[in-house]
Amino acid sequence: MSEGVPPESGAATRDVVESLVRKGMAARWADRPDEAMRHMKAAVALARLGEDPVALARALHGQANVERDRRRLDMAMRLYLEAVPLCRRGDDRLVHAHTVRHLGDVLREMGDLDKARRCYAEALPLYRADPAAPPLDVANAVRSAAILCEALDEADQARLLWREAHGLYRDAGVEAGVSESAAHLERLG
Repeated sequence: MSEGVPPESGAATRDVVESLVRKGMAARWADRPDEAMRHMKAAVALARLGEDPVALARALHGQANVERDRRRLDMAMRLYLEAVPLCRRGDDRLVHAHTVRHLGDVLREMGDLDKARRCYAEALPLYRADPAAPPLDVANAVRSAAILCEALDEADQARLLWREAHGLYRDAGVEAGVSESAAHLERLG
């Protein structure tokens, strides 16, 4: 099937959208941003033709990630903002958690700390409640919230979050995360 021809069924559309998102992510990880953007934009265009809110949310999230990589934070924020309500309508808690967390990260990077806090407050319980959530994903979400607490001079809360992140990174076997969280804990006292 050609990537430009809409499939007839919702399941087929979802499969093609997912394939495009995977190709986009692979190109992103291989540092081929133009190729990543082509795949993500194709995924968004195709997903808009269907009626699957999670497929569209995943495609929007993928394109937003590439925009964020390019430091086009306003565009990334708009795409995440479009994806979040779709995630809330869907049944994939991890897609929901990832999207809201990444929106929070962009808002934090843009200096909107109050809105970032609300995003992390929504995302963290989703991650923590999902037994299928990979420890690294949970650790990265906790890390984001810890960074925010430090920016807000909330040292006690930051310490709690950095301790949690430290354990999660240790469980995931991610030494860079273990080292980073230990350094923050040492600095916070």
